[in-house]
Amino acid sequence: MFVLFFLCNLSLEPAAASKNKLKGSQGQFPLTQNVTVVEGGTAILTCRVDQNDNTSLQWSNPAQQTLYFDDKKALRDNRIELVRASWHELSISVSDVSLSDEGQYTCSLFTMPVKTSKAYLTVLGVPEKPQISGFSSPVMEGDLMQLTCKTSGSKPAADIRWFKNDKEIKDVKYLKEEDANRKTFTVSSTLDFRVDRSDDGVAVICRVDHESLNATPQVAMQVLEIHYTPSVKIIPSTPFPQEGQPLILTCESKGKPLPEPVLWTKDGGELPDPDRMVVSGRELNILFLNKTDNGTYRCEATNTIGQSSAEYVLIVHDVPNTLLPTTITPSLTTATVTTTVAITTSPTTSATTSSIRDPNALAGQTGPDHALIGGIVAVVVFVTLCSIFLLGRYLARHKGTYLTNEAKGAEDAPDADTAIINAEGSQVNAEEKKEYFI
Repeated sequence: MFVLFFLCNLSLEPAAASKNKLKGSQGQFPLTQNVTVVEGGTAILTCRVDQNDNTSLQWSNPAQQTLYFDDKKALRDNRIELVRASWHELSISVSDVSLSDEGQYTCSLFTMPVKTSKAYLTVLGVPEKPQISGFSSPVMEGDLMQLTCKTSGSKPAADIRWFKNDKEIKDVKYLKEEDANRKTFTVSSTLDFRVDRSDDGVAVICRVDHESLNATPQVAMQVLEIHYTPSVKIIPSTPFPQEGQPLILTCESKGKPLPEPVLWTKDGGELPDPDRMVVSGRELNILFLNKTDNGTYRCEATNTIGQSSAEYVLIVHDVPNTLLPTTITPSLTTATVTTTVAITTSPTTSATTSSIRDPNALAGQTGPDHALIGGIVAVVVFVTLCSIFLLGRYLARHKGTYLTNEAKGAEDAPDADTAIINAEGSQVNAEEKKEYFI
């Protein structure tokens, strides 16, 4: 009976072990991740198993060729190397990846049944350096320019953007074509615009953006050369030219090609006084201005594209006369006139003194205006004569009053003193008999 029980136990133990092993394998599953790599780079393929009871792992390529079985290399490809091999992980590397390596790779866990996990390897095609075509130097102002930027070998198709003066241009044409290998693309973009003189020396940039460039885009640059007619402007050295002063007129001309030496004319003809009017490069120097220099001055600039000119109207102004304050000392050349004027609205008397300087006293120096001095002298003389005339009439009038009163008192008086004393109204109008002397 004991022997029968022992044999029954022996027959049941293998079945239980097999059942436990199947249960454990059902919890095992390989884990992988998709990989993206730039053409020419290195791809790492990793397969992990959290629970593994010494079950083998295997990597195979899209063609179902075994690459590695555990730590044993199965395919003779020097680009494929083992990174790590254990019961929980199998990692391999593929160097110098090409577009043909792209596809689905399989990691297999050899349980009952076999379990697999897929990892897709994406290979990015790097776009070639862009090229700009369509520019022919030089370009004339006003012409229509068409530039084309082109790049090949990108996967997926690259993006092309245009910039001028660091400002993006949106209105462009875009074209995408598949290459002969049916994996990469050729992309082109065309920019059309009409040029002007402000475009001369400007850099037009074509920029290629692609995920394989790691945020460092490829660029192509074209510097524009625009030819245009000259632009001319005359700049005077002073805004208020005065007689006797020098004047410099500068002819500022811009153009491409650079304008030839400028030509100066006055009133449609040659410069009338070459000795005083000297042309030096783009400058016209007038040494000493006078009224005969008034007129229209013209500057002409010429290059191979055309001709342009500017005009400047010159008006020579008089030198302003300024009376400087001076101290006058009595001399043979100085006259002083003093007049007294009574103001009826005030009990006080004001005196005005005018001092006139002989213009010949300061020979060789810049003196005051002779016309102004003459006017002042005339006014003073007129006021003096009027004062003398009024004074004479006043004295003559008071003299007559005295004689009349004296005559009235002399009729009954024995002498002159008695006549004065007995004069009519001697007490009441005594104030009329006073004499006033000025």
